[in-house]
Amino acid sequence: MTSSPLGRDFRLLWSAAVSSRFGDALRTPALALLAATVTRDPRVIAAVTVAGQLPPLLFGLLGGVYADRWDRRRTMALVDGSRAAVVAALAVAVALDQASIPALLVAAFLLATLGTLFDAASFALLPALVPPAALPRANGRLQAGAAVAGGFLGAPAAGVLFAVAPALPFTLDALTFAVAALLVLSLTPTAPASGPGARRGSVWAEIVEGVRWLRGHRTLWRVTLLAAACNLAISGLMAVLVLYALDVLRVPPAGYGLFAAGAIVGGVAGALGAGRLAAWLGTVAALRVVLAAQTVALTGFALARHPVVGGLALAVFAAGTVVWNSLWASYGQQHVPAGLLGRVSAAQRMVGLLTAPVGAALAGLVGAAHGTGPVAVAVAGTFALVTLAAWWTLQPLPVAVGAA
Repeated sequence: MTSSPLGRDFRLLWSAAVSSRFGDALRTPALALLAATVTRDPRVIAAVTVAGQLPPLLFGLLGGVYADRWDRRRTMALVDGSRAAVVAALAVAVALDQASIPALLVAAFLLATLGTLFDAASFALLPALVPPAALPRANGRLQAGAAVAGGFLGAPAAGVLFAVAPALPFTLDALTFAVAALLVLSLTPTAPASGPGARRGSVWAEIVEGVRWLRGHRTLWRVTLLAAACNLAISGLMAVLVLYALDVLRVPPAGYGLFAAGAIVGGVAGALGAGRLAAWLGTVAALRVVLAAQTVALTGFALARHPVVGGLALAVFAAGTVVWNSLWASYGQQHVPAGLLGRVSAAQRMVGLLTAPVGAALAGLVGAAHGTGPVAVAVAGTFALVTLAAWWTLQPLPVAVGAA
């Protein structure tokens, strides 16, 4: 089956997303390094991280409302312009040696708050730029570009740039946001969303409308719950991954970066293959197969006692995670009415976010009491249960012709 071109507008959106992700990968570790230069109190440093994690929980549903109310292209451009201004102000403060912990907290909180609106608008805009059958491939390309820009380029460069000049990563991040804003403004204007979401009531009424729509769509709601269960396990694994790699797989400390890079390679491979898998099996059937493959990979990871075997299993699991994310996003974009996309996607993310800290906390408790080995076994067992639930509850749909 021949792939159809994704088009000029998708290339612009992809370039904007990659530019922003590169800047994020520079800023996130640089922010932690900057906090460590201001204070050595781990509680304060952790507070900077928490300040960047709270907004999606506090304002995620609100961001979905305004992503449906406002012009999505202009909203994304305005958000990126605002984020450029926030990071530029932080860069100036760092250059003048005026950065303080309150300033870092405010910057982290503002950037994450703006990001909730950008994410909802970007998710809802994509179906207006590419054909429905091409959405799995488009989402895969977005995830692949983000992985390369963040994992292979931005993250390794952040520490080097910070060592050269602490303000440099933040300056470059501000530039990437500005470039992304210009690229988004270059997109072809799209027609306003129509359908149920076009009726405007109170903010709360619109939030309830989105949640009710999600709850009423049997397949999408089941996929959302399955994704939440997956996030519970994944966050638990990530919470103890470094200790598991060092203590169980015997990864040398100097080789941990290479070990982690294998997962990024797997993720990129999965992102590039998501569209083909959806074309071959259909989106829902592919979701079930991906969960089964991830369960096998996690079982191998839990049984492995060699860094190479464990690294390969983790790479396969990472590939499956990216494929799942691409197909899950595509399914929602194909089936949710345009006027509800922002709110429904925000509700989906909210459900997933609620389970992540629980998984990390449980993994920490189990790891402290019994070591990290049982955590890996529990993660594999959780995925086995999720896979059984998926094969029992998700009914495959006909394959979309042309989904390459």
